[in-house]
Amino acid sequence: MPPPVDGPWQHRHVAANGARFHVVDMGAGPLVLLLHGFPEFWWAWRSQLPCLAAAGYRAVAMDLRGYGDSDKTPRGYDALTLAGDVAGVVRTLGCKDAVLVGHGWGGYVAWAAAAVRPDCLRALCAVAAPHPLELLRWSYRLPAPAALGHIAAMQVPWLPERRIMRGDYIARHLAAWAAPASGFPPPDVVERYRQALATWPSPHCALEYHRWLVRSRFRSDGREFAARLRRPIDVPVLQLTGAHDKAVPRSLVDRSARRVSGSAEHRELAAAGHFPHEEVPEEFNQALLSWLSRRAAPRVDGDG
Repeated sequence: MPPPVDGPWQHRHVAANGARFHVVDMGAGPLVLLLHGFPEFWWAWRSQLPCLAAAGYRAVAMDLRGYGDSDKTPRGYDALTLAGDVAGVVRTLGCKDAVLVGHGWGGYVAWAAAAVRPDCLRALCAVAAPHPLELLRWSYRLPAPAALGHIAAMQVPWLPERRIMRGDYIARHLAAWAAPASGFPPPDVVERYRQALATWPSPHCALEYHRWLVRSRFRSDGREFAARLRRPIDVPVLQLTGAHDKAVPRSLVDRSARRVSGSAEHRELAAAGHFPHEEVPEEFNQALLSWLSRRAAPRVDGDG
């Protein structure tokens, strides 16, 4: 597991959906649950936690199943289970619902929760994360976005696990998808994420997300998930992207908005790539807080 990171937050472990999850908790108010991507862990949200707490929200960043200090279960990396993880954590934290903010694979989990467990969320902010059905539509087209190439490369057994554990992999991966002028990632960030994936079975668990997404298309659980994804998302949705994101084309963002029956907004951050919350945290926080104040006010008793 990664070494603990001290700060103005509280570390906790909570039980949900048959597993134990590590969460970092800060502030009081409406719950904003932050879901990291690959190859990150909760620490990816270090710049958002204090900002959200200061704005009057309860900010909680969790290590997804298989990451960080959360349980690394032998199975459970299908979208239906991951959505249940999020819903379970929200309820274990004592809340009726939450605003979900997910980046990359965390965004995929947030979209899944919106489709499978809509009762657990009040609004959705997808960061560099298109709607899963739109991402899969691109698998039939050329050229494919970098995100699909990355997913395809992870489908063979065992070799990808060895690759991502190499000393330079994380630095190269993060730099390749960041904005060229952002200077991301600095060495300390690379080292944090390298340590987070250094202990077995962390690399294998992280790649199971990639593998289920592809292989499930031919299985009953994957068909069930796809059917649920076809239902329009009826909560407010913000898509936050970077103008230099090589992984997620703008067309995927535009098509994802068609999957939303509630309010759908898009904010593109000019100086960022695939990791806007880390590359330009101040600009990212401003955009997120502005949207939260307009679209994600807490429900009052009696609301659906």
